Amino acid sequence: MRAVQLPGDRKVEVVDRDTPQPGPGEVLVRTRASAICRSDMGLYIGNSTIVGGEDAGTGQIVPGHEPAGEVAAVGAGVQGVAVGDRVAGYLPIGCGHCEHCTAGYLMLCAQWKCVGFDVDGGDADYHLLPARNCLPLPDEVSFTAGALMTDMVGSQHHTQKVLGVRGGKTVAVFGLGPMGAAAVMVAKAFGARVVAVDILPERLELARELGAEAVVNSKEQDPVQAIRSTFSGRGVDVAIDCSGAPAAQNAALDIAAKRGAVAFVGESRSTEINPSDQIIRKLLTVTGGWYFPLYEWAEISRLVVENALPVEKLVSHRFSIEDAEKAFGMFDRRETEKAVFTWE
Repeated sequence: MRAVQLPGDRKVEVVDRDTPQPGPGEVLVRTRASAICRSDMGLYIGNSTIVGGEDAGTGQIVPGHEPAGEVAAVGAGVQGVAVGDRVAGYLPIGCGHCEHCTAGYLMLCAQWKCVGFDVDGGDADYHLLPARNCLPLPDEVSFTAGALMTDMVGSQHHTQKVLGVRGGKTVAVFGLGPMGAAAVMVAKAFGARVVAVDILPERLELARELGAEAVVNSKEQDPVQAIRSTFSGRGVDVAIDCSGAPAAQNAALDIAAKRGAVAFVGESRSTEINPSDQIIRKLLTVTGGWYFPLYEWAEISRLVVENALPVEKLVSHRFSIEDAEKAFGMFDRRETEKAVFTWE
């Protein structure tokens, strides 16, 4: 089978590997879609990784933590998953027994491993998953949409549930890359009024298409002042930063109304804030937005299907696995938004 490897220094290899065979409790998936994520760039560049242990830096792990495909074979003891099933891949693999795993938060397990970082992922013709990591994909949803429903739509669904996003609420989204665009789409599906902030006109236009009632180009306007004028000077109930940029993180804290809520979703190493004025004296709730617990997949699927969410609008480019070098290069240079390898 064909598989991608990232040896570092912005090099990409498409190699021939034996098709893996599923062991006990495992499932072999014929990959039909696998998305590139900004967190993959640490593997591509070779200088850092957002997640993953020692194996993630070897260049031998097949990337791809947002895959979807068809079950091709099942190992001994597998129940509830059958050959021919359409599935998406749940990226964290946990011990299955700790308090976090039993609650569905496998990514919080002390022993967790990440598909595409610690174990081979979906940038290959076939990939293995534990049976419990196979998320049933509704027939109404394409494989490409299914791949994006995990990391992006799923993460936003859980984060916004925690934040209490619903009808009557106002939401500001900072940073309209693929995750921010998903945030706009999910907030609109939850019934909120949404304002979207970025510096790129094409991203702002997509945000309008996805349901934002107002957009702000923060290169041309102060976003805090612009959002206040949009919502009668009060600020917003919820602010979500998907950029990881310190300026946007601070703007999110500033524009959140008293007793409001803020989520930091964009990865960031350090940011200087003013907790007294921005959080404490506003009684603000601040949370980190990461992945979703396993039990929420059914809700996420219903949200997408029942609202006919245009998930594939988040994709700007599709590539063959043979064009992996081009795909990672364009993504690294930010010449694409969400890029997906497809076998469809």
